[in-house]
Amino acid sequence: MTNRWAAMVFAISIAVFGCFFIYPLFATVKGGFFNSDGSFTGIYFWETFINPIYLQSLRNSLAIASFTTIGALALALPLAFFSCRYEFPFKKILTAMVLIPMILPPFVGAIGISKIFGVHGIFNAFLLKIGLYDYSSPIDWLGKYKFASIIFFEALSLYPILFLNISAALANVDPSMEEAAESLGCTGVSRFFKITLPLTRSGVFAGLTIVFIWSFTELGTPLVFNYDRVLPAQIFGMLKELGNNPFPYALASVVLFLSTVFYLLGKKVLGRESAPMLSKASHASTFHAIGFWRRIFCSTFFSIVVALSVIPHVVVVILSFTKDWFGSMLPTSLTVENFSVALGHPLAISAIKNSLTYASMATMGSVVFGMFLALVIARSKFPGKGILDTLSMLPLAVPGIIIAFGYLVVSQRGQPLARLNPIENPTLLLIIAYGIRKLPFMVRAAVAGLQQTSVAYEEAAASLGSKPFNTYCKITAPLIFGNLIAGAILVFSQIMLEVSDSLIIAQKQQFYPVTKAIYELLNLLGDGPFLACAMGVWCMLFLAITIFGASALMGKKMGAIFRA
Repeated sequence: MTNRWAAMVFAISIAVFGCFFIYPLFATVKGGFFNSDGSFTGIYFWETFINPIYLQSLRNSLAIASFTTIGALALALPLAFFSCRYEFPFKKILTAMVLIPMILPPFVGAIGISKIFGVHGIFNAFLLKIGLYDYSSPIDWLGKYKFASIIFFEALSLYPILFLNISAALANVDPSMEEAAESLGCTGVSRFFKITLPLTRSGVFAGLTIVFIWSFTELGTPLVFNYDRVLPAQIFGMLKELGNNPFPYALASVVLFLSTVFYLLGKKVLGRESAPMLSKASHASTFHAIGFWRRIFCSTFFSIVVALSVIPHVVVVILSFTKDWFGSMLPTSLTVENFSVALGHPLAISAIKNSLTYASMATMGSVVFGMFLALVIARSKFPGKGILDTLSMLPLAVPGIIIAFGYLVVSQRGQPLARLNPIENPTLLLIIAYGIRKLPFMVRAAVAGLQQTSVAYEEAAASLGSKPFNTYCKITAPLIFGNLIAGAILVFSQIMLEVSDSLIIAQKQQFYPVTKAIYELLNLLGDGPFLACAMGVWCMLFLAITIFGASALMGKKMGAIFRA
């Protein structure tokens, strides 16, 4: 790409990110540090660290994020290593099933956990059946262990992100380094921690960053568990007070500040580039023969983790087929009515239509914008391409709830983007929010494709007089078509799963996306939760096709899309 084209893309990108990313964040921080008369004050920000409720919420959020990240790493690291280094029974099936938690919004899966460990849930029914439970003294497991339940569930929901990142990093480890270490007597666990793990630290950092920030700012799961002593829930509960209460701004500033600090700290410790590789790993050189019992252990470990992560999804599926399930291990009656009622429900029909519209428009914008950004990053010598690369990745490092909150702030009456006020019609704002949030996936997919494609074809076309745009359309785009499709599929599916933007920005029922509709159905009495599960199953079926389609197209390189 010529510097002239690159400069044009650079200028447009700076304008877009400045208006729809930097400015909303600036407005959020400004609201937490300035009085209504424009004078600076740090009292609101400081109050969040001394107010008992806010301080407890901060501690809980940090603890949830820390333990969730540790739990996800404990699951993902051995899974990724087994998958990339050993052959074992049912490997292909089990590896594919690792991605199952990605096909359902975490808060929908939380419904399954609630059904299992609720007062009248499956677990208590089982204890009653074997005589270890007194029905006159019911035990509310979620009430007693709500904090631990959130950590347990979020770790099971988010470990696939770490698995993909670590798998992609392991696939690029130069096998000669491990072989050299083995020849010098460094084998087994010692070789893994001294050689293999340090070589994959950039992939580990990428996954840890996303999981930590995601769990630190997760909104849906605490809402479903009715656990409001976390910062995202506190911010969500004060959205109606934006006009006259500075504390939502201050809390949002704290979340943004801490997320940035942890991101930079992690990048400093783990995010440095790994040692350069002489050659990339190959199937033949990285898969090692292991004994029978080790193969059984690998399959068993995979099966246990997959089973634990799939159970909430299975319960959601069963709930979608029931109309009455109270105090028993299994539902007392089954029906398929929920699916037809869910699709025929006034809330569901408009929500599905809205989500398809929002996701399609945002995905198209991300594909076009992401392709041009990728060309500048991977194919130009423009001096500002490093800035574009950083900007394009920042939405992964900034919490979704903060971006959504920022959009609400800058679209209030009297603000520069007041015409996008979601109270009237949130369509355009949602499309922009979704597109900016998921743009990194598209950029990473396109860059990965360009890095794997020789530039010689484009140079040959240019030498024959082909203009840059024609060269890209006729030569480059077809060569990286698989990466573009995989990126678009992932962007589309992630938009359909988006929670924070949907819950915060969509405020009128006629504009609800699917995730907001599911959340509203959960709060309805009667068959509302069953209809919500039915809608969740429709989403699972649709998103399963898209996620596994993207995985099939990109293979182990799919983890690179999540690189922060």
